[in-house]
Amino acid sequence: MDSNLDILGLWIGAALSLCIFSFLYRDNPLYRLAEHVFVGVSAGYCMCVGYWQVLHPNLIARLQQGDWRYAFAAVLGTMLLLRLWPKYAWMGRWPLAFMVGIYAGYNIVYTMQAQVLAQIGDTILKLWGNADWTITLKNWLILIGVLSSLTYFYFSVEHKGIIIGNAARVGIWVLMITFGATFGYTVMARVSLLVGRVMFFQDVWMRTARWLGVA
Repeated sequence: MDSNLDILGLWIGAALSLCIFSFLYRDNPLYRLAEHVFVGVSAGYCMCVGYWQVLHPNLIARLQQGDWRYAFAAVLGTMLLLRLWPKYAWMGRWPLAFMVGIYAGYNIVYTMQAQVLAQIGDTILKLWGNADWTITLKNWLILIGVLSSLTYFYFSVEHKGIIIGNAARVGIWVLMITFGATFGYTVMARVSLLVGRVMFFQDVWMRTARWLGVA
C-alpha cells in the first residue's frame, strides 16, 4: 500500500476537490479556502520552476562560469524588481521597455510566419483535378469560407447586392460555425477535467478509503 504521506496527499486532494465542487451550491468559505490554496501553491511552484529552469541555468550559472556578458541582464532584472518600491519604480520602465520591444519584434516575425503566411498558404488549394472528389469539395468549402469571412469584415463597401450581400451573410454563418466549434472544444476540455476528478475519486481515493475501512 502507499506510504502514509501518499495517503495523506490523496485525502487532502479529495477534500480540496470537494471544496471546489461546493461552489455548485453557492459561494462559501470552503471554496475560497481551496481557491486560495490552489493559487498560492501554483505561484510557489511556478516560482521554483522559473528559478531552477530559467534563472539559474541562464543567468546565475553563466555568471559563475565567468561569462560577464550576462551581468547586463542581471542589472536589468534588478531594475525590474525596483518597481516594488514606489520611490524607485521609474527605474523599472527601462527593462520593461526593453522586454516589450524584444518580444514585439520577435512576435511580429513569428506571427507573420506561423499565422498569416501559413494561413494564406493553406488557402492556395487545388480546386479541380483531384483524385478524390471529397478533396475537391473540401478545398472549395475552405475557399468559400475564407472569402466570405473576409467579405464580412470588409466594411469599406456596404453589405448589399447579390455578390457582397450574399457573401457577407455566408461569412456570418461560417463565423458562427467556427465560434460554435471552438466553444464546443472548450467545453469538452472542461468536461475532461471533470471526468479526471471523478476517476480520481473512483479509482484512487476509493481504493485508499476501502483500505482504511472508511468506505
